[in-house]
Amino acid sequence: MTPHPLLDVAHVATLDAYVAGIGAIFRTFADQDSGCVSYGVLVDGRRWFVKSASTPAALSSLRRAVNVHQAVAHPAITPLLNSITTNEGLALVYPWVPGEVLYHPTRSHHGGRTAPDSPMARFRGLPLPEVHAALDTILDAHLAVEAAGLVAVDLYDGCMLYDFNERRMRLCDLDEYRLGPFTLDADRLPGSSRYMAPEEFVRGSVIDVRTTVFNLGRALRLLLDAGDDEHQWRGTASQLAIANKATCKEPDQRFPSVNALTEAWHEAL
Repeated sequence: MTPHPLLDVAHVATLDAYVAGIGAIFRTFADQDSGCVSYGVLVDGRRWFVKSASTPAALSSLRRAVNVHQAVAHPAITPLLNSITTNEGLALVYPWVPGEVLYHPTRSHHGGRTAPDSPMARFRGLPLPEVHAALDTILDAHLAVEAAGLVAVDLYDGCMLYDFNERRMRLCDLDEYRLGPFTLDADRLPGSSRYMAPEEFVRGSVIDVRTTVFNLGRALRLLLDAGDDEHQWRGTASQLAIANKATCKEPDQRFPSVNALTEAWHEAL
C-alpha cells in the first residue's frame, strides 16, 4: 500500500512547502490568537486540516493536544490522525470537518459574535430543540473528558464547530486541556474571560472538574441566550438555575462533577 503523504509521514523540513507539494492548499489560517498557522489541504480528492506551530507557546500547546487526544476520544471531538515534526516545530493532522466555528478570534479582529450573519447569531436563532441537541453534545463530550481525568482549559465558542446543514455540533482545538486536578503556576490560564472561572485568574489556585463545570455552565448560559448581553434567555427558569449553580463563584457551591451537571440539565429538559 502506498504511504499516505499526511498520515504516514513522521517528519518534513518545511510544512507549507510540503503540503503545497502534495496537494492544493484551499484555505490558510495565519492570523490566529494562538500563534499557530493552519491549512486546509486537498489531497487526492479528500480535505484535511493541518495545524502547525513554531513559537514556543504554540508548540507547547500542540504537544499538549497530542496528549489530550491520546487520553480521550468522542464522536463529537475532531480526532487527531497524525503528528509530524518539522524543522521549525510540530504539525498535527486532522480530518477536515464541515461546519463553522461559532467564534473565530484573530490577532487583528476580535468582534463578530453579534453581527446578524455571524455563525453565533445564526446558531442563537435556531429552533430550541436544535440548540438543546448541540448543548447535549457538548456536555456528553465532556463526560468523556471527565472520565479520562482531564479538565477543560480554554473552552469557549471558538472550540465549537457547528454544521448548519447537518445540524451537528463538534468540538475542536481542545489543545489546552490537561490532566487534573492541578495547581495554577501562572497568573492566569489561557482562555476567553467570558467562559473562565474565577480560579483561572489566581496563581496557586486548584483547577479541577469544578472548573470544567463552570466553563460548561457558561457555555449553557451563552448559547441558550439570544444575545451577547445575556438579557434574552431562551431557556426555562429551571435551566437558568442550573447554569447559575454551575457558575457559582465558589467552586464548592457548583455541581461536583460534569456528570452531576449533565444529569441535572437532562432533568430540567
